[in-house]
Amino acid sequence: MRNAYEIWVTKMMESWKNLEGRNTAYLFSSDVEYYEALDAPPCTTWEDVADLWIVVPENQRDIDYSFEIICADENCAIVNWKMKRLFISDLKTISQVIDGIFQIKLNNEEKCTFFKQWRFTKNGG
Repeated sequence: MRNAYEIWVTKMMESWKNLEGRNTAYLFSSDVEYYEALDAPPCTTWEDVADLWIVVPENQRDIDYSFEIICADENCAIVNWKMKRLFISDLKTISQVIDGIFQIKLNNEEKCTFFKQWRFTKNGG
């Protein structure tokens, strides 16, 4: 039986793959603490998170992913995820391979209240 974290990550990655940015944003709570990048302050509202995801259909294509939950308990999960995608930037299309880690916390409604990611992106993969 799949646990709440596996279900949540599957929903997130599928909505990302299907370029459904708003659906991805709906997986986060209104009071989320969301770290898109480690060198930037976190998003702390649902609207800020939605702004990040709404542009996905404009700048990504051909997404393929996999993930593995490394560890999880009732408070937190650590997820290793991998992705291949085409990233569209400044009239260029770049093939990318990403290897990353998510740290996530879910509330009782299975909405994400804490999200932090670390990722390594290789162009030309």
